[in-house]
Amino acid sequence: MADTIVELTHANIYQGNSLILQDVNIRVHKGEFVYLVGKTGSGKSSLLKTLYGDLKLKEGEGMVVGHKLRDMDWKKIPFLRRNLGIVFQDFQLLTDRNVHDNLKFVLRATGWKDEKLIEEKIHDVLDKVGLKTKGFKFPFELSGGEQQRVDVARALLNSPKLILADEPTGNLDPETSDEIMQLLFHISRDYGTAIVMATHDYRVIGKFPARTMRTEKGRVIDNAAINI
Repeated sequence: MADTIVELTHANIYQGNSLILQDVNIRVHKGEFVYLVGKTGSGKSSLLKTLYGDLKLKEGEGMVVGHKLRDMDWKKIPFLRRNLGIVFQDFQLLTDRNVHDNLKFVLRATGWKDEKLIEEKIHDVLDKVGLKTKGFKFPFELSGGEQQRVDVARALLNSPKLILADEPTGNLDPETSDEIMQLLFHISRDYGTAIVMATHDYRVIGKFPARTMRTEKGRVIDNAAINI
């Protein structure tokens, strides 16, 4: 199906030689928002790392934004990641440069050369996340919520079909968490970007309900019932 962004079929996911998740069968479509929940160590991060090529898929089949995961090698991973956005819990912004130059660094690293287009794209993504006047600020001058918005802006730079968010509200207070969730749902709904978000924040799931997958006992349970 043309609108299938993620598809894993009978996939076994390993960390080294250790089988973490077995017989994973999931599908995520364009514009869909999916939570990924589960206890620490149950395989959430391993699943995300497999989707963005950090862990090799050895058994089963996987397709992410049109790329076959079984075919991934160090030469092909950059092409996969140009169609992905990754949002981290700890922001991972470059502290020695301002917001504008953090974003410019990523664009240059992914092959952008035209200065005019670079400037237009930076303005566009900062506008989308509500930070169009903050490009000159350094990360240490921003609140935690603003830093997370920069992280989301960075994930949007290459107009990804999929955003993988790993505990994006984990370091934020409830009010700021709600703002980030509203932003992510807006991106999913208005730009057709599929989002898979790993989280322990059941308050957020209760307030912003969506399809939920749970890692448990070496399996991925789709549409899992969550006790909030």
